[in-house]
Amino acid sequence: MKPRRPKKQLRPSPRKRLVVVAAVIESHGRILACQRRKNDAFGLKWEFPGGKVQPSEQPAQALARELKEELRVEAVIGEEVYRTRHRYAEMAREIELIFFTAQADEKDMHNLSFEEMRWIRPEDLAKLDFLPADREFVAKLAARTSEKT
Repeated sequence: MKPRRPKKQLRPSPRKRLVVVAAVIESHGRILACQRRKNDAFGLKWEFPGGKVQPSEQPAQALARELKEELRVEAVIGEEVYRTRHRYAEMAREIELIFFTAQADEKDMHNLSFEEMRWIRPEDLAKLDFLPADREFVAKLAARTSEKT
């Protein structure tokens, strides 16, 4: 009888980061901010509309899909304006958050996913209780506005 070779132990694959996309939609000098529903994860925190990128999607495609799902709107996705990483204690994987500009007619938007939606001046965004992953970008938007004045 041949001696058996020990089975190779498979190493767990490293957990890839979760890629999330978000839209910066401006209208009349204000930016759309959305409040998560009370019973959702991170309930009542503010965020920019968007969501998870599926394995078969490019980030801009995912954002267009998410905006259709959350706001029932056809949006034109613009350029990437900011990228960051964040690890939430409540989540197993680190997230990579990519912000894009997006154009959509506010009259065509329907709130399908949020507790509340507001159009906010960039310098006032920091007054809302944003998700931690969004806060650095919110500060940059406010700083950009104050540099213009």
